[in-house]
This record gives sequence, structure tokens and C-alpha cells, in this order.
Amino acid sequence: MPGMARPLPGSIASDEALLARYAGGEVAAFEQLYARYEAPVWRFLLRQCSQRAIAEELHQETWLAVARDAPRFRPDARFTTWLYAIARHRLIDRIRAARPQEGLDAIESLADERSPAPPEEFERLEQGEAIVAALERLPAEQREAFLLQAEADLSVEQIAEVTGTGFETAKSRLRYARERLKQMLREYA
Repeated sequence: MPGMARPLPGSIASDEALLARYAGGEVAAFEQLYARYEAPVWRFLLRQCSQRAIAEELHQETWLAVARDAPRFRPDARFTTWLYAIARHRLIDRIRAARPQEGLDAIESLADERSPAPPEEFERLEQGEAIVAALERLPAEQREAFLLQAEADLSVEQIAEVTGTGFETAKSRLRYARERLKQMLREYA
């Protein structure tokens, strides 16, 4: 796009620059953003709702919204904050729509997806399941704050912005989540 600064060969374009380039018509820029954040956004959504089919739909809806709303992105904002706010809003909309019919509390069984494993791999899988189960037991606000930091690498300020809360509230939710996870994982051990 004329007038847009291109990254030097070997340099990495910022997320915000890639989104601006995509908004200007460069599809490859969107592909780079998607490659960077596909897995972390997917894990955030899956760990928030625990149902693969719903997480897949929300993931697709999130990226469609990013593509659609790219021209409206404010260049003074951070892309990751905007991205996770979109994912969070899609999740909230889904929970509100599903409340009368079904709960989103069920943990999807991993047993059907794996074959017999050697003892050390089985132990690692058990530990992973213990962590997922502990995350599920956290209050929703604490789980969300923890996942936004762990999966999205957002700062407390950015978590507050994404969740629409104050800095101290976001900081407290994160602290309580860590304390509770430590306690639950000690009990597991």
C-alpha cells in the first residue's frame, strides 16, 4: 500500500502495523496475525468454555470480527488487547444465549482422544488434566484474568481494559486466581 511503511527484510512487523496493512488490502498481513495468535486465542476460548465445538465456533467468529472490523481499529490501541476483547465478547454473548438451555460447565473428556501412553506421558497428561480441572474450579472472573495473562500475555492494565474493570480489580482477580490454583494443585500433589 503506498505511503505505508514496510518492515525491513528480516524485521518483524508489529501487530498494529500488520492490521493496518490488512485494512489497506494486504491479505498476507492478516495471515501473519492469524499465525501469531491462532493458538493462544483458541486455548483462551477452550479453557473458558471447555467445549471444543463451541470454542471452534467462537474462534472463527473472533477472527471474522477481526477481519471485518480491521478498518475501525484505533492505531493508538494495542492489537492484543483489542483481539482478546473481541474473543471475550463473543464468549459472553454465547454464554448469555445458552444460559436458559445449557450450562458451559462440562469438561470435555480427553480419554477418547488419546491412545494408551507410557507411564511418564500418562503422568504428564494427568497433571495437565489436574491443571485444567483446577482452572475450571476457579470463579469465572479469576479464570478469565488468569487466562488473559497466561495465554495472551496481557499486563494487568490490559486485562482491566479487556474486562472493563479497574486496575485494582484485575490485579486482585489475578492474585486470587494464582493463590487458589496453587492451593488446588498442592492438594492434587
